[in-house]
Amino acid sequence: MGLSKQRICVALGQPRHRCYEDTRSRTRRPAAAAEAPLTIQPRQLDPAQQQEALDALHAPEFCDASPRQVYAHLLSAGRVLASVSTFYRLLRAAGEASPRRLQRPPQRHAKPQLQATAPNQVWTWDITKLPTQVRGVYLNLYVILDLYSRFVVGWMISRKENAGLAKHLFRRVLTAHAVQKDTLIVHQDRGAPMTAHSFVELLGMLGVERSYSRPRTSNDNAFSESQFKTLKYSASYPGRFDDIDHARAWTREFVTHYNYHRPHEGIALFTPANVFLQQVDAIVEVRQAALDTHHSQHPERYVKGPPKATRPPAVVWINPDLAIPAAELLSTPGALKARSTPVELDLPEVVS
Repeated sequence: MGLSKQRICVALGQPRHRCYEDTRSRTRRPAAAAEAPLTIQPRQLDPAQQQEALDALHAPEFCDASPRQVYAHLLSAGRVLASVSTFYRLLRAAGEASPRRLQRPPQRHAKPQLQATAPNQVWTWDITKLPTQVRGVYLNLYVILDLYSRFVVGWMISRKENAGLAKHLFRRVLTAHAVQKDTLIVHQDRGAPMTAHSFVELLGMLGVERSYSRPRTSNDNAFSESQFKTLKYSASYPGRFDDIDHARAWTREFVTHYNYHRPHEGIALFTPANVFLQQVDAIVEVRQAALDTHHSQHPERYVKGPPKATRPPAVVWINPDLAIPAAELLSTPGALKARSTPVELDLPEVVS
């Protein structure tokens, strides 16, 4: 007919490969052969031998031993019942392939859900490593952050990371900020200093509620993680520090700039100190007056109408879905005294 295979396939609505012989069919097994029963392996154990091997695996002295250990004990006693792989195969066939010794049950940790509507309701803290000029030697930077304002309320640098130093830091910071009992929640991850009994007992004695991140879930402590990134990506970050004095001097300068001079995008470009020290209203008035003046001079630039000065968010949360206000989690919520400067802890006698 003079028609190409492609045109015929298009006319019939069939793919082009249907025009070619399927050579794979030559290597396929016939249907009858595929349905044939499997042949019995001549070397497999008979039912009596299989039962003898299972009885050995079920013996009281081997109830918590792995098949490899059972095989080794039997071999040392002069008995060979089956190979290790056969032991495993028999256990799988009997539905007993699960671990034979006690296992730790799966852990289910509650999702932390916190809200802060004012400074000093929720603090979040963490520890990060600062590299030194000596390869493999690091310093530890402890930073306590106010959740609502992002204000660094306290920090410390040490050569060690332990609960004792965390206790020193929190005792100083809580005392300096005149924290009353049952007025504060401290959120943290599950590192060794945070979960140590001595540190937990200190917070309980001072009337501080504890909140923990889920394991391997950095988003549960995103505010501290973000602050560490800001610190390590700042233009003046040296990368490696000469010694602990160098690290303290640089961190002191950074924290001062971060708290008082660096507008923060998460709080409407106010500084953390503006929010923490409740200076927002006065600054909003200045900003609004400047916007009104500029709008009156250039109304054509504001196609959406007169501008309005943005305020920091009224609520800051950790995991916002179904979050519970921090004040509702505390038995006697109350206002804390706002300290104008962060607490810096220097303990050379401890870290030397």
